[in-house]
Amino acid sequence: MAKKASGASKRSKETVSGESRETIEAQVQAFLANGGKIEQIPKGVSGQTNTSGPKHITLGKKPRA
Repeated sequence: MAKKASGASKRSKETVSGESRETIEAQVQAFLANGGKIEQIPKGVSGQTNTSGPKHITLGKKPRA
């Protein structure tokens, strides 16, 4: 049978979420105050570079020649 989360841990998670939100907001404001700029990236655009290449997978032992 699965254990239920206690009320104390649920409350601490909510507190951590609130603190994180405030911390992130402070960091963003400091970044902007120091001349930083936020770029809006359009939906569907990926930051991944082209990683095409050989994708050979060898399972088991190499055959002896």
